[in-house]
Amino acid sequence: MGKWTRRAFITTGVLAGGALVIGVAIRPGDRSDKVAGLIADRDDAVFDIWLKLSPDNTVTAIIPHAEMGQGVHTSLAMMLADEMDADWNKVTMMEAPAHAEYANYALAKGYALGETQFPTFLIDTIDGVFLTATKMMGLQITGGSTSVKTTGQHAMRVAGAAARSMLLQAAATDWQLPLDELDARDGEIVHQASGRAAPFATFAMAAAELDEPAAPRLKEVGEFNIMGTSPARLDVPAKVDGSAVFGIDVRLPGMKYAAVRAAPVFGANVAEVETASVQDMPGVLRVVNLGDAVAVVAEGYWQAEQAIRKLSITFSESGNENVSQNDIFRQFGTAIDNALAENSLEIDVERGDAAAVIKNAAQVVSAEYRVPYLAHATMEPMNCTAQVADGECELWLGTQNPLGFAKEVADALELDEENVTVHNQYLGGGFGRRAFPDYAIQAARIAAESGYPVQLIWSREEDTRHDFYRQANISRFKAALGAGGTPLAWENNYVDKHDPVEATHIPYGISDQLIRFTSSQTHVPWGFWRSVDHSLHAFFTESFIDELAVAAGRDPYRYRRDLLSENTRFRDVLDLAAQKADWDTPLPENFGRGIAVHKSFGTIVAQVVEVEITDGKPRVHRVVCAVDAGFAIHPDGMRAQMESGIVYGLTAALYGEISVRGGAVQQSNFHDYQMLRMDESPAIETYIINSGESLGGAGEPGTPAIAPALANAIFDASGIRIRELPVKHHDLSRPDLKSQDVA
Repeated sequence: MGKWTRRAFITTGVLAGGALVIGVAIRPGDRSDKVAGLIADRDDAVFDIWLKLSPDNTVTAIIPHAEMGQGVHTSLAMMLADEMDADWNKVTMMEAPAHAEYANYALAKGYALGETQFPTFLIDTIDGVFLTATKMMGLQITGGSTSVKTTGQHAMRVAGAAARSMLLQAAATDWQLPLDELDARDGEIVHQASGRAAPFATFAMAAAELDEPAAPRLKEVGEFNIMGTSPARLDVPAKVDGSAVFGIDVRLPGMKYAAVRAAPVFGANVAEVETASVQDMPGVLRVVNLGDAVAVVAEGYWQAEQAIRKLSITFSESGNENVSQNDIFRQFGTAIDNALAENSLEIDVERGDAAAVIKNAAQVVSAEYRVPYLAHATMEPMNCTAQVADGECELWLGTQNPLGFAKEVADALELDEENVTVHNQYLGGGFGRRAFPDYAIQAARIAAESGYPVQLIWSREEDTRHDFYRQANISRFKAALGAGGTPLAWENNYVDKHDPVEATHIPYGISDQLIRFTSSQTHVPWGFWRSVDHSLHAFFTESFIDELAVAAGRDPYRYRRDLLSENTRFRDVLDLAAQKADWDTPLPENFGRGIAVHKSFGTIVAQVVEVEITDGKPRVHRVVCAVDAGFAIHPDGMRAQMESGIVYGLTAALYGEISVRGGAVQQSNFHDYQMLRMDESPAIETYIINSGESLGGAGEPGTPAIAPALANAIFDASGIRIRELPVKHHDLSRPDLKSQDVA
């Protein structure tokens, strides 16, 4: 599945049918009749595709996003229900089916156009452009912290407000009363003057027949009744009582199990399989050669796994068998050196003449930072249940992009896309990994060849060694300091730019900036990882700004604050984190504080870490987090996501490392790809600012700032500057490491 950029998406959308020329030809219009049979019973009233209203007055929000622990099913239902003035106690949700009409045009529209406002008569046309394009792309994705700020804003709120308007209009007609005398309140239509009231369901069928307003009035913040509160999450009860069904829980009649082994070196293929050694093993039914991997189908998973471990497989050579991690880092450094020599670095940011300022400066600070590859390590390993028969394929799994998976599997099996049905389940973690369909394609191919309905389960070893990894990288910096240590110029060169494009950008008032990159591809598969490029570039930039503060002899918090004098939103978040962390309160010996601030996915997060160094090892005691996402739809959910992002990022900073030797990943399970344990987890405090700015995300932005805040705290405690992650490789008791690269 290729990446897509804002520019590419807009181009695709415009070319997808001449929409802006012929207008109504591809307007989405009322599509409820196309999906009603998938989402509703005969007595339900379907309002467009996002909402149905049942005779018992239950409002069901149809959510086109996967639930992988982030709480999006609840937040999006809240947005719809609040605009509708529904009774929250009568609100439920269902995940949208993997159907072309649920291609997520609202996400794409919000991503490409943001908060752009259009005349009412153009809205249907513009929505039609994006619907056509997202259908072509098979886009029904959950990721990038986009759900609330795109689908929530452009679909859920609009659907709720439109349904409210239609119900009021139907009631006014039925009661023969002026429309402006009626109101909607807690799931009822109310005529205050007479005291008359009736539930929404009374008018549901009549309302659903009305034309849906394209641009209904949305509430102001002061009118919210549900948004901004923290009702119990809709997904939690089933997860607590065990009734929630994840992909790995699926059971089908006659289902068999499969285990798989892929070529250890990426890019290699199967040369030979010796099956005789497993043919007589209990439960073993079939060996399937997938080209770059081999699967064993058996009556039970453990039987399949034991057989695949015993199976003798010879893989071809790919040419990468001698590649090591050091080779990869040397390749990155050489790529930057060559691009500098050839003047071929690509421009990311260019303001003023940073190179000239640095060349003529009296004081220059320089540093190079490195980060390793990282795996996703989701709690639920990759799995998919597939059934292929009579030219049709059904899949049961947890995926971040159901429509996209249907498209990819259809291509792999040479089926029409409409003959592939995806039944999405709860996801036991995603973090970007479940946006890649490799495991679904494998399951479908195994089922097709074996003739059984098959549940493919990847072992933890397979999951670790055949991920799509957060990239390893190096990033080089120079800065010129003037009077009082004020930075006059900022230069940054790195390799391999991915998404989002602004990840390397800094918020500080430095007039001359030059940020550049070059490509240096390796054979290691790249994938979306929580917060994508922000996860590494925040470590780079917020570590380096800390080094500048130290070189200037300044307090790191106040140094940042002074550089944010023109960026008051950032400064407010930074101030709140420092205040709540008691920044100026002395700490015991061997303790240190570090601070970092970073904006990602529209949300600004500042974090302060308190760390203790004992026997050369760090122990994080406390993390204080301040966050401004514009408005917190579900404050408890926002706090939970900040905590989740902090723990995920802290795990990576302390321990996370995927290393390559002999062309293959060396790590295999949690003994050598270590996780932060409960007894190591710090106290986490989260403070929310509702600034009223455009909505930002929650699932991704908690992660980027934690690594630099930790590294900066370690320096404060020990005098040792961490420029390469993970921290576990550093002996923090060695005084000879207390150095600054200052020229």
